[in-house]
Amino acid sequence: MTTSVNSRDPRVKRTRQLLLQAFITLVEERHNLHSISVQEVAKLATVNRATFYDHFEDKYALLQCWMHQKFHQKLTSQFPASSTLQLSTLHQLIRSVFDVLALFRSYVKPADRQYEPLFESVLQQELYALLLRWLKQVPTEAPLQEEAGETTAQVISWAILGPATQWSRGDQTVAAEEMTRRVLRVVIAGMSPLTTVT
Repeated sequence: MTTSVNSRDPRVKRTRQLLLQAFITLVEERHNLHSISVQEVAKLATVNRATFYDHFEDKYALLQCWMHQKFHQKLTSQFPASSTLQLSTLHQLIRSVFDVLALFRSYVKPADRQYEPLFESVLQQELYALLLRWLKQVPTEAPLQEEAGETTAQVISWAILGPATQWSRGDQTVAAEEMTRRVLRVVIAGMSPLTTVT
């Protein structure tokens, strides 16, 4: 977002929501991203192009905001603030990533492949944030060093996302649940020097 608007202003929030909703409507109508223009989003949101650019640098910034919001809402609905690092929540988190990527691939057309790295980056950032929150809540005998927690969350987020991305791009001959179990074993082994996941 540019600095010309106050992100806390209710009118700004409302306008951003109108722009996001217009974008979502166009995505659902067309089932592709590349053909959607800033002009179309602004028109459907009943704002002008200048207003669009007050809120988003370009279509990619809008897309990134939409992806963050969508995946964040999914994680928040599945993992409330009271959720903690447990075997069941970790399993559910990994499975969610596989499901989200499979769904994303169903919407991606050949012309939309350019957006894949952006989408994967957004997923990784949201995974990192959730894993770091969980790691900070884990009771340990020695306090978890901040950089150790951050590094662990970073590595584990990519350890989940990497196989899920590769699987979603392939022919998916191995079921998502089996892949989830395989990734879970690796993730638990990676976390074991810092904490025990039960």
